[in-house]
Amino acid sequence: MLDLEILPENSLGCDAWEFVLGMHFSQAIAIIQSQVGIIKGVQVLYSDTNPLGVDIIINLPQDGVRLIFDPVVQRLKTIEVFNMKLVKLRYGGVYFNSPEVLPSIEQIEHSFGATHPGVYDAAKQLFALHFRGLSFYFPVDSKLHSGYAHGLGSLVFLNGASPVVSKMSLYAGSNVAENRAPSLPLTCYHRQMYLESASVLRTSFGHTKGLKLKLFTEGSGRALEPRRQCFTRELLFGDSCEDVATSLGAPNRIFFKSEDKMKIHSSSVNRQAQSKRSDIFFNYFTLGIDVLFDARTQTCKKFILHTNYPGHFNFNMYHRCEFQFLLQADHPSMSDSGHALVTPTKQDHVNITAYTKWDEISGSLATSERPVVLHRASSTNTANPFGSTFCYGYQDLIFEVMPNSHIASVTLYNTAPPRQPAQSWQQHKMQDIRLTVA
Repeated sequence: MLDLEILPENSLGCDAWEFVLGMHFSQAIAIIQSQVGIIKGVQVLYSDTNPLGVDIIINLPQDGVRLIFDPVVQRLKTIEVFNMKLVKLRYGGVYFNSPEVLPSIEQIEHSFGATHPGVYDAAKQLFALHFRGLSFYFPVDSKLHSGYAHGLGSLVFLNGASPVVSKMSLYAGSNVAENRAPSLPLTCYHRQMYLESASVLRTSFGHTKGLKLKLFTEGSGRALEPRRQCFTRELLFGDSCEDVATSLGAPNRIFFKSEDKMKIHSSSVNRQAQSKRSDIFFNYFTLGIDVLFDARTQTCKKFILHTNYPGHFNFNMYHRCEFQFLLQADHPSMSDSGHALVTPTKQDHVNITAYTKWDEISGSLATSERPVVLHRASSTNTANPFGSTFCYGYQDLIFEVMPNSHIASVTLYNTAPPRQPAQSWQQHKMQDIRLTVA
């Protein structure tokens, strides 16, 4: 049985870990994975058809806890304890719910103090007692609320049996019905960088140049107290590994692209050349971005922006990349006389974000008609319960689209001639060794 401390408007946890309001979905999953054998029977609930309109839920049925995440920002907005018998709960170090302590109305008032009069929901036959950032729900028989007009004191319980809590909700603010997920708390930064927004830089000729990123991380104020620090960085095609690492710091993971499923579409000469070397991926999971470097030139040639929708093979690996860019429509607006307008209007551009659906794009852009079907699978497990996705090409972009029409990722690739090979840090190191020996 979990033994947890609650902090209204903040968290539920213990000395080893805590679920904090505002934390990202992936951080909550990381906690659960670290408690294998302690937290059991995990369920992840989401909507395939409406992933932006239905909350993402982590259900812990064997522990009586439910974590509810905002589907857009994917941060924790509500913590529910729906079975009080499966968990011990403390406030200020004192138990108010355990096998020995029943969470009755009197016990809740004793532990948390006075609050506003409760609210009775006749339809659900629940009496709700609200504190700031914390609500308790008591099942009350309809026969007992006839005199409720005068408040809690008017409720008469037979044989002095006071009802006990059936559900508890922890949230930010004073209204559980209108609560929103708070910003990512400083305690959840963990010395990582996070993305506020990403703008795709494009030329007037329709070529992608790179990305402009608005980032934030943990900084120090004058009193050396942690605070949010914001800054901007630009990544351009042709940047070296060192350039990107200087701008964004070390990647969360470096992946050598030894396997390329698209190699079969290359000429035999290119296939032989590619087989002798491996391109390099820098994976920035908290930014939702991958950067691909050419094996020969050691320069950036591709960006991949991930949207992290549930139901995708890579869900929970990345944070959602909040990208935005405009593309000029291939089907221009028409005047009243039926002629195409010479000067493009706002309607002649398609605004693309992480939330734009493919059917909103495909009608305005002359994309490739037949998509490439992409079936993802790991090297150890070839099963993919989420099914295939579909890749459509347009100019120097590749849109990976899910069966529900949401965009899973956008790939930006460089069409300019590659630069001359740059010396890698390994080559610089070898030169230093030779100079030292000489």
